[in-house]
Amino acid sequence: MKLLAGNSNRTLAQAIADHLDAPLTKATVKRFADNEVFAVIEENVRGEDVFIIQSTSFPANDNLMEMLIMVDALRRASARRITCVMPYFGYARQDRKTGGRTPISAKLVANIIERSGADRVLTMDLHAGQIQGFFDIPTDNLVAMPVLAQDIRETKNRDSVIIVSPDVGGVVRARSLAKRLDCDLAIVDKRRPEPGKSEVMNIIGDVSGRSCILFDDIVDSGGTLVNAAEALIAQGATDVSAYISHGVLSGPAVERVQNGPLNELVITNSIEQPQAVLDCNKIRSVSVAPLIGEAIRRIANEESVSKLFD
Repeated sequence: MKLLAGNSNRTLAQAIADHLDAPLTKATVKRFADNEVFAVIEENVRGEDVFIIQSTSFPANDNLMEMLIMVDALRRASARRITCVMPYFGYARQDRKTGGRTPISAKLVANIIERSGADRVLTMDLHAGQIQGFFDIPTDNLVAMPVLAQDIRETKNRDSVIIVSPDVGGVVRARSLAKRLDCDLAIVDKRRPEPGKSEVMNIIGDVSGRSCILFDDIVDSGGTLVNAAEALIAQGATDVSAYISHGVLSGPAVERVQNGPLNELVITNSIEQPQAVLDCNKIRSVSVAPLIGEAIRRIANEESVSKLFD
């Protein structure tokens, strides 16, 4: 087994390597003067089972191209099997036509990954589960819920906790966490007048006197979370925290979290964060390196991955 890291999240890649007690394969991924990507694998990979660890987060196109070029380099170097380990799968929010003459970019990215020569994909908390079906190669979609649930058990008083889905589309995800923690469930009924903006219409469920935990897969600009937290406080919630799998945190997100009603935002390290996020005292990260590392080990050993969902 060989582990190969792109430039998108070197910290997570090293943590996965440490968990597996396997060094990262020596490789160089750099840019030419005109910003073209160049990659060279500096170790023999002929006949090897190779795992490329690369989130396609910002800058999404650059990180995606890095991964594709590494796949091509490995294929031409006669690697036996190439698995793209994508802790965060970019373009996942474009999983269907939302209007006339719009693309399904998640399907396009899946096609490109396949055509580049990848044999398998390992990702985590896809925005839409059906994206697994966009691939014609084996695709494992891990869930960060066990990691986040364990953090809630260790840091929260579950007697007063209620899990809240920030929208109707995330109810299944939030209900699974509520069931795992044996907690009640509430739902924020919102509408989105345009991309990147949301308005809270109603709160479904009694949150008065409760400690609310918003649970979702992606936080981008932070507007949805802040609006939901304000609505929950207005309905009598004692405090509001948020647990999110992928901290995209673009634009004014950090400022909104810092100045807004959220007590705490907990994210995973699927995306490497800039210094502004690391300096925010309301944002905390938990590691999914053991989860992804164990999935890599099971794939390499031809063992069941589904047990990691329990």
